[in-house]
Amino acid sequence: MNDEGDLLKEDTRDEDNETKASSMSKLMGTREKVTKLHISSTEVEEMDISNSKDNTRDNTRVSTAPQLSSRMKHIKQEMAKNHLQFVRFEATDLHGVSRSKSIPAQFFQEKVIHGVYMPRGYLELIPNPKDNEVDHIRATCFNSDIVLMPELSTFRVLPWAKRTARVICDTFTVTGEPLLTSPRHIAKRQLSQLQDAGFSLLSAFIYDFCIFGVPEIINSKTISLPASALLNNHDQPFIQELVDGLYHTGANVESFSSSTRPGQMEICFLPEFGISSADNAFTLRMAVKEVARKYNYITSFFIETGFCNSGILSHSLWDVDEKKNMFCSSSGIEQLTIPGKKWLAGLLKHSAALSCLMAPAVSCRKRYSKESKDLKESVPTTWGYNDNSCAFNVKCHGEKGTRIENKLGSATANPYLVLAATIAAGLDGLCSDDGVLFGPENSTDLHQAKPSEIPLKLEHALMALEEDQCLRQALGETFIRYFVAMKKYELENEETDAERNKFLEYFI
Repeated sequence: MNDEGDLLKEDTRDEDNETKASSMSKLMGTREKVTKLHISSTEVEEMDISNSKDNTRDNTRVSTAPQLSSRMKHIKQEMAKNHLQFVRFEATDLHGVSRSKSIPAQFFQEKVIHGVYMPRGYLELIPNPKDNEVDHIRATCFNSDIVLMPELSTFRVLPWAKRTARVICDTFTVTGEPLLTSPRHIAKRQLSQLQDAGFSLLSAFIYDFCIFGVPEIINSKTISLPASALLNNHDQPFIQELVDGLYHTGANVESFSSSTRPGQMEICFLPEFGISSADNAFTLRMAVKEVARKYNYITSFFIETGFCNSGILSHSLWDVDEKKNMFCSSSGIEQLTIPGKKWLAGLLKHSAALSCLMAPAVSCRKRYSKESKDLKESVPTTWGYNDNSCAFNVKCHGEKGTRIENKLGSATANPYLVLAATIAAGLDGLCSDDGVLFGPENSTDLHQAKPSEIPLKLEHALMALEEDQCLRQALGETFIRYFVAMKKYELENEETDAERNKFLEYFI
């Protein structure tokens, strides 16, 4: 146990020191430089960023005594009011799927203090890690326990689960160090980097998913037909209960609609600051399955043809002190500001590596080729203004102000990793002008010396991720090696796993 603790502490120290030493001085300077570039930006409605959840740092494992007392008092009232019997302690695995342990309500306060233990392999998902795959962490560490510590602000009663509540947890080793492969920890760390530079991210996820009837056996084949979803009929009890339930868990849905295929639905969340947008997406991935069961439906983030649905991250960068959208131009022209162009340049520069995290399965990457049968190894990374066909779509219309839609993502991607990687790439763009030429602020010009390409094969995307020093540093060496090892294992077992998981409720 001491060996494991020493090793993990050393990993944590090394990664934190590298990150702080090489990026913090650049980030602090970036804020001054970017603010000067943006000094003429338009005033927008003031928003209370200071109280948003992106102020949450990595040291949230233990609340202060007054905070804990106040929150526990409120939670106890909720538990008594709703006659709760169980509380789920939930954490995300590497795929973004909820892994949880349910605790009888009478033991909740004790578990808040001491945490809930779970086998580490539940979250890291490599069935048998080899020393040469994760040689910086001993394979025996994989078989140890980790500790789920709840973030009490996420405690919510689950409307779709009888007398049950849930709380989202951060994960720690038994020696008290943050689990370096935890996607939520990585996202929080990037949000902290962003805040230290004087910025905050306002973001929201937009998800497509498909609704299927219960599988039927027809001529010895298991077939699941899409549920009817008329284009103008949004009063289905299923979707109504889902949206209402999400609202009561703190995930505010801005709109929902039928999409382009039979049984396909789209859900758009309201933008929020900090980690909340990823928490909302994480909640949806669990909620949509549980509510669907009540109506004898199966919901899937795969389309019936085997393609993945889309998972878009719409986001804008805000100045914490001046409470301004840094993407909005002061001239009234619907174009990105220079800081916005620099952020976009970072996304373009790292698009190959980003695609590995945002389209993390073979079927997800079919979207990039637009279902074309042409044999290509990669496609250009596209961007444009108000163009939904582009990988990065800059939207300048509407009351939300200018924002960038990162459309590289599939609905199967882990939302915490999407958030973290987007911040890391955008920050790198703010810090440097590598190979990018800008026109004046009222111009749409943004030229790359070396045009970006998105690999169509997952194997090539994994190579791009391993070679991307910026993302390696931002997400952590430990995470990158674990993630790559997991994906290589999946590629080796792709044929057997694809059929087995088709209608099982893991990836769907």
